[in-house]
Amino acid sequence: MSAATNAFGSGLPDARCSTPAPTVLMDDQALGDFLDAAIGEYQLITAEAPLPCFALLLGNAEATTYHVQRIAFGRNARTSDPAARREFRETIVPKFGPAYENEHRGWWMDSRDLLRASREADALGMDLLGSIHMHPDWHRLGPPSERGQTLSERPTPMDRHLFGRTEWPLNIICYLERRGGVFYHALAAWAPPPRRSSEGTECLEVALRIRTSSLTRA
Repeated sequence: MSAATNAFGSGLPDARCSTPAPTVLMDDQALGDFLDAAIGEYQLITAEAPLPCFALLLGNAEATTYHVQRIAFGRNARTSDPAARREFRETIVPKFGPAYENEHRGWWMDSRDLLRASREADALGMDLLGSIHMHPDWHRLGPPSERGQTLSERPTPMDRHLFGRTEWPLNIICYLERRGGVFYHALAAWAPPPRRSSEGTECLEVALRIRTSSLTRA
């Protein structure tokens, strides 16, 4: 259920350096837009089709904060882009197992949509900060052979591989589950593993704050 994008250097402050990682401030509208899409995809998931949900994060990067203001969706080129097919065939499947032969597992954003999102960010005076993707409660939805693999808002080994490959400074994982017909979610933000690190190195968790829309009176 991991997500992939085309390799694309951001040119933004690197959360992997020795200085403290910036705090992520996320607008509730941006999160709401992603959750609406994620819930729609979740409801179409079957044991044979672990449909992903993926988007890019647009906003502003400062010395101490990444401010996520918008998200940008795109098409999944997982099976149509030659580079994506090669990456899955030669690297991802051998390293992470035959489950990733399933064309519904994983995401590779269409390069045309990536360019469109970059231009949209430029037009708005924003930066492309990174990505957000969904982890569903696959241990409840998946086939019996995968029911023991509990996902969460933490990166999977494939997530760590792809976060390091794309080098986005910010990667948000949204864990989504349904209980009694009600949806619940948990979020966490991650910087990619340190450069030149050994395989399996953990990602650095980044402080994440969601804007509160309700008004309070003094």
